[in-house]
Formats: sequence, structure tokens, C-alpha cells
Amino acid sequence: MRTDTKRQSTDWLMLYLIPILMGLIIALLILLIKPQWLPAIMTAKQGAITENHNSDPAEMFSGPVSYATAVNRAAPAVVNIFTQRIIKEKKHPLLDAPFLKRFFNNQDRPTERLQSSLGSGVIMNEAGYILTNHHVIAGADQIRVALHDGREIEAKLIGTDPEVDLAVLKINLPNLSYIRIAESGPVNIGDVVLAIGNPFGVGQTVTMGIISALGRNQLGLNTYEDYIQTDAAINPGNSGGALINAHGYLVGINAAIYSQSGGSQGIGFAIPANSAAQVLADITQFGKTVRGWMGIEVQEATPALLIELGLPNALEGLLVTGLSLNGPAQQSGLMIGDILTALNNKDSFSAKSAMNQIGSLRPGENISIDFIRSGRKQSTVAIAGKRQSPQPVK
Repeated sequence: MRTDTKRQSTDWLMLYLIPILMGLIIALLILLIKPQWLPAIMTAKQGAITENHNSDPAEMFSGPVSYATAVNRAAPAVVNIFTQRIIKEKKHPLLDAPFLKRFFNNQDRPTERLQSSLGSGVIMNEAGYILTNHHVIAGADQIRVALHDGREIEAKLIGTDPEVDLAVLKINLPNLSYIRIAESGPVNIGDVVLAIGNPFGVGQTVTMGIISALGRNQLGLNTYEDYIQTDAAINPGNSGGALINAHGYLVGINAAIYSQSGGSQGIGFAIPANSAAQVLADITQFGKTVRGWMGIEVQEATPALLIELGLPNALEGLLVTGLSLNGPAQQSGLMIGDILTALNNKDSFSAKSAMNQIGSLRPGENISIDFIRSGRKQSTVAIAGKRQSPQPVK
């Protein structure tokens, strides 16, 4: 029995101990001869966790953590604009009295003072055309532009469009950086955006937010309104600057803020880039913006108005209240009292939206009109005319 037990113990040692010793010897040889194999073995065992740890942190978090690439792409095209205007101050009428003239003999001529203001602009192409807001340069006697690279130059005013609060400037300098318009598709509520400009004259500043709303047009700021609303901080001096997406492409020209304090309260407005680009193209080619015209006056068909006119209050659309004689709308067969329900297959429930839609037409383009007359649905086609723009404010 003792011999059998002793033999079993020896067999157990041979079965388990020798493989363990062999494994240790092999591991020791690997460590001595090929130490570089050890990290590879450990990495294979750790799997995806170790793979993530070995990744470049800049690649892992470049989107959520930093928008430096977008800013570096757009910022060189955003300029600071400084304007000067000579204000003539007339003397008080009482100073014309003879007995006062000898005491105020230095008041014989009107005095002048220099008024300065600031804003921002965006270089749109290598030819040196700059988009900014009309209110930034309105009435200016001198306009100077300071570039991102430190150069300064006097700018020439090419034209303005007060109805959308845009102006086009021109500078003559070589090697200009210019911005590119976002062309990947329409912007959406919730998209990340960055505002670049010169708030309060402190120098070029970048703020971040999202697109809060689209198509804002009941603000009473301009004749044509189709604003992008954003909560990216926009302050005085940001006007005319760039609103860019997270990739550094232009989505809007910053134009206005809603504020009770004069500073940013998270409600800023920008003119869509595509609309601004059309104004730029028109002004550089024709010297003014070209818009469609139908010669029609409309009013939103509210239930109260429809009841007052004795019409079914379930109708929705725009009530035709006026027509220009021989204008495109009248020539298409529309009559006062018709209710427009769609323009080019787009529902027409807002007078401002319909005005923007007509204004975006090019003269000579067709526009299909769906309307209701005497309770019956009808349709017609009008040919857009050319709207006469008001004289620009000097």
C-alpha cells in the first residue's frame, strides 16, 4: 500500500508540476530573448479597452472637446470694420443775438465732431468683396477694415440693401483669406454654430451655441426677414460677422440681438448665408438687389376677419386686399377677396413668409398660385415682375 501511495504522489507531481515548470521556463526565455513580445500579448488580452487607451486623444475627442479646426478655417476671413462720420453741430439760434455775439465770437461757424463706430464683416471671395450689415456702415464718411493678419486698409462701399440690412464693401489686397458657404444641406435646429466677430471692440472673439430656431420673420427689423436664431453670444460689434457651423463653413451673417440690457441674452439673429450670397451677387453685378414682384397686398385670414367679411371661418390662407393695376397678380386673374392657400406648392399662412417667397423670385420666373374663390379651390400662374427697390440710405 505504501509503495502504491508513493507512486501515485510521484505521478501527480509529474502530471502537474512539470508543465508548470516548463511554462515558467518558456516565459523566462521570452522575457530574456524577445521582451518586445510581452506588450503585444498583454494588448491582445485586454482587447478593446487597451486599444482605446493607445489611441490618439486628439482623434478620440476632437469633435466634442475642440472646434479649433473650424475656427482656424473661418477666422482669417472675418474682419473688423471701423467707420467714421463727421457730425455737424449747429449753433443755438439765441447765439445770433447781437448782444451775445461778442461773448461767443467763436460760435460764428457750425462746429464738427467725429463719430466713430465699429462692427464686423466677412471676406466672401479672393477678389476682396466683403459682406457686412447695412447699419454698420450707414452714413459713414470713411470705412476702414482690419484683417485677421494685422493689415489695415480703407474699404470702398459697393452697394447696400437696407431691406435685409446688408452691405457690400471692396478692398484691394493680395493673398486674401475668404470664407466658404456651407453646402452640405440645410441647417437644422440644434446644430452647433460659432459666432465670430469684434464685440465691443475688444478684438476678434469666438462664441459657441446652437441654432435655436429658423425662419424668424415677425421681428419688425427689416422689410424682408428670414432669420436664423441662435444662442451663441452676439454683442454690439458682432454685427456683420460670421455664423459658422462646426466644420468652419458660413451659415449666416450676424445681424441683430434681442436684449433688454444691450448685451447678449441668448437670442441672436443671423441672415442665412445663401440669401446673403444672392444679395452679394446682385449688388456686384447690378449695383442693387433684384427681387420678384407680384403687385399684391394680402392679409392673414384670421377667423375674426373671415367672420367680419361673412366668409367661412374655417378657411386658412392669405386674403387678397389689394392689387396693382395690370400687375402680375391681376394679370394672372386674381381678384380682391380671393384667399391664397399656396405659392409654388408651399402653404401660405404667413404674410411675411409669402413676401419673402415672392421677393426671392427672379423677374420673369413663373409662380403657381392656389387660391379659394367663392368656396371653390382654383389655381393660376403668374409671371414675376421686377420690384423697384427704395433708394439706399446715404
